[in-house]
Amino acid sequence: MTLSPAVKTILDNYESDSPGTKANLARILLQGRLGGTGKLVILPVDQGFEHGPARSFAANPPAYDPHYHFALAIEAGLSAYAAPLGMLEAGAATFAGQIPTILKVNSANSLARAKENPSQAVTGSVRDALRLGCSAIGFTIYPGSDAAYEMMRDIAEMGKEAKAHGLAVVIWSYPRGGNLSKAGETAIDIAAYAAHMAALLGAHIIKVKPPTEHLELDAAKKIYEAQKIDISSCKPASTAAASSSSRAARRRTRRASSTRSARSATAAATARSSAATPSSVRASRR
Repeated sequence: MTLSPAVKTILDNYESDSPGTKANLARILLQGRLGGTGKLVILPVDQGFEHGPARSFAANPPAYDPHYHFALAIEAGLSAYAAPLGMLEAGAATFAGQIPTILKVNSANSLARAKENPSQAVTGSVRDALRLGCSAIGFTIYPGSDAAYEMMRDIAEMGKEAKAHGLAVVIWSYPRGGNLSKAGETAIDIAAYAAHMAALLGAHIIKVKPPTEHLELDAAKKIYEAQKIDISSCKPASTAAASSSSRAARRRTRRASSTRSARSATAAATARSSAATPSSVRASRR
């Protein structure tokens, strides 16, 4: 396993981790089509636990088979496959060594009624991850939930155990619950806070939802504005594209009166040329 410069730079930042943990991180970072670039794509399949089998897989019946997801991650050239205990157990032997796996060690379900204090139950262990040959454990926390402290305590303990056995730690940090508004769950100040919490809990890999330009906390908004923190990159792509298109349209409008006759002449010439060109040649050009 030869490290690329990008991967070596990333691993050098984990100064306290053992060679075993770094080796497992390297396996993920060197796997698949993005291997060696310093970027990664993980396939997480825990929606059966979250939403039930029909809502998750009925639209694509082959997905009821646990082996389907292993094969999908491998054939798509992804970096790793993450799933709860039963899903990984169902294909651990068949797909051993073919793709790094991440045991999702806590899970929730949509039947629970909790709103202000959403939480997840611990459903796997570090020993399970070691038994199944996983490269990492994965854990979800809900910053903002009234149950967040309990979840943080759980991953702090499990993360310590995982690292002691050479496993990496992945945290999905999804703000929700408490006094957060729906828009606040993806607000840039809240998303940054959630990522920071996961980092302070010792995660090697952190997943947050794409943030928006919304600022949820008044105290944070004052700082963002006073320090002129640039959050323009959080603007939706469609909005940015529309803004760019609008500017381009205005420039075209200003030029329209002086170029209309020239465009008409060019269009006529193009039409004559196209009419004289064989359709097979035009198709090959397309």
